[in-house]
Amino acid sequence: MASMGMQSLGCIPALFGWVGVIIACALPIWRLTSFIGTNIVTFQIIWERIWMSCVVESTGQMQCKAYDSLLALSPDMQAARALMVISIVVGITGILMALVSGKCTNSIINDFYNPLSLDAQRRELGAPLFLGWAAGLLLVLGGGLLCTFCTTKANDTASVTYNL
Repeated sequence: MASMGMQSLGCIPALFGWVGVIIACALPIWRLTSFIGTNIVTFQIIWERIWMSCVVESTGQMQCKAYDSLLALSPDMQAARALMVISIVVGITGILMALVSGKCTNSIINDFYNPLSLDAQRRELGAPLFLGWAAGLLLVLGGGLLCTFCTTKANDTASVTYNL
């Protein structure tokens, strides 16, 4: 019974990650563009979300408009939309399946060591389960390496020349 508790405890970080994806999907500033006119009094800040765009005027007034068509979006925003929806659906499905499979794995182990079980009822954990654990570990390791080594360095900034 303790292993089932540990498996359920392992789902808590996944649940926080899933909530984080939902929050990231809802946050307004996916892209930020600032426009400052010839004088400092006229400026606009444009927030591009994956679901709508908003313009904040210098007066503090904000106007938001939903995108008219999916095809009007740039390809990166279309991909962001699709990937966010897919990650939310797959995330909750994965969490629910992990909780259900935890009960199944626990019952397999308990039935195997139960002296009252018949030999025909005893089951062992199959190789695909161990392969899935290894694949999951490799996915986490690969994601960690990508996050660690694929960051931009401060020296790689583009130089900008202003003509006066």
